Amino acid sequence: MLGIIGGSGIYDIPGLVIDEEVSRETPFGQPSGPIRLGKLGQSRLAFVARHGEGHRWSPSDVPYRANIYGLKQLGVTHLLSVSAVGSLREELPPRRLVLPDQIIDRTVSRPRTFFDGRVVAHVGLADPYCPLLRDAVADIGAAVGNEMSPTGTYICIEGPQFSTRAESNLYRSWGASVIGMTAMPEARLAREAELCFATLALVTDYDVWHDAEVDVSVEMVVANLRSTSAAAAKIINGLADRGLPSRSCRCGEALRNAVMSSPAAATVADWDRLGVIGQRYRPTGEG
Repeated sequence: MLGIIGGSGIYDIPGLVIDEEVSRETPFGQPSGPIRLGKLGQSRLAFVARHGEGHRWSPSDVPYRANIYGLKQLGVTHLLSVSAVGSLREELPPRRLVLPDQIIDRTVSRPRTFFDGRVVAHVGLADPYCPLLRDAVADIGAAVGNEMSPTGTYICIEGPQFSTRAESNLYRSWGASVIGMTAMPEARLAREAELCFATLALVTDYDVWHDAEVDVSVEMVVANLRSTSAAAAKIINGLADRGLPSRSCRCGEALRNAVMSSPAAATVADWDRLGVIGQRYRPTGEG
């Protein structure tokens, strides 16, 4: 099943025929809002608005763990996150689409793992995005005629404030391509949940580094999102029509050798809390 996390300006998906809205508590709290289940083209799809109805969740307060857990619990295997970003490169103007292949995490105050109890796991994150899902999205973007950059480094800041000019120029010196506030911990959690994960980044502004452009503002972001949101909808519909790529990548086995805790180190309650995240690796006969 395809899962979609809609970012700023993406509160629904044109063409999605909804047959159920799921609101339920997870071991990590409630998701941002109801998870909408339905059919898009020939595919089943689950959608959640990252910031909730009316955009009520700040980037730092989004219940990232509940969102990922809820989608996994409903059967999602492939997850596409749509995110508004600022550009840190001249060659990535507003209204360009970017498929990042790397992330720099500058967040500091968000829960970033499901394994915060007595079950300890260390997943690999060298390449935080699924290459097969990224390739599929890139192919569809080219087919529908959208200008898309197939690689880039997304630097994720805490927010909710935009960067200072000094910070913006520092991130440029690090080689970052785009800047946003939500890529992390989504990518970390998706890997722990063994989902194929990709981000479709929608460029809305040049942040604050560009001397010849107006500094980023909410008005600017909203105006440019109108165009890029339509492009994102085309790509999501194209992915639903084409079908999801195979899971011949490593995403579905991310936890296989990652759990470090011995069976005696954790209780039944610890494993119960992990639920669908750790059920494949739960020791037998514990307790």
